[in-house]
Amino acid sequence: MRSLRVWEGELPPFDPATAPDAPLPLFQRWLREAAEAGQPEPHTMTLATADASGSPSVRIVMLHDADERGWHFGSHRTSRKGRDLAARPEAALGFYWAALGRQVRVRGTVTAAGPEESAADLRRRSTGSLASALVGRQSDVLGSYRELAEASAAAWERAQREPNAQVDSWTLYVLSPTEVEFFQGDAHRRHVRLNYRRTDTGWTTELLWP
Repeated sequence: MRSLRVWEGELPPFDPATAPDAPLPLFQRWLREAAEAGQPEPHTMTLATADASGSPSVRIVMLHDADERGWHFGSHRTSRKGRDLAARPEAALGFYWAALGRQVRVRGTVTAAGPEESAADLRRRSTGSLASALVGRQSDVLGSYRELAEASAAAWERAQREPNAQVDSWTLYVLSPTEVEFFQGDAHRRHVRLNYRRTDTGWTTELLWP
């Protein structure tokens, strides 16, 4: 493992004294800079949830939006993540942009959008995303790959025929952040960690030891 290299090239500086008063503008800027730096799929993120007993689960999902309401993502409410969020409406997100040596960690409470907004979210996605949603049964036990292939073929045909097809279980989730941390890597391991914490009056910031 020691032979594997990280952070090829020069890393950008980050002066936390220049950071905005709220985390959203800084996140949006870092996301844009990650895309401009050639980071593949910069909108992918780790989503961590826990079930009713506190047992954790983690997976990679796509960020659909980030605005004043929070960080948006979608899934079936019948999936494992959907069941976790119904039992414990809290989650944590993680972004890692190796091209810039940057991470962003977000945690907070999660709410499910209503049927109309959830349907609109699905309509904005690709034909493949709709086909996958139409297959459904996410996280259920699969009897055979042939069963999946047949269900997927039928879903693709329907998605192309009905681009506005409804998927009742599809749900848009919005994570409202209580804490957002920005990590800028440093070749000398003097990493910069700027943490935002929500208060009753807005946001407060603090530096963390790396």
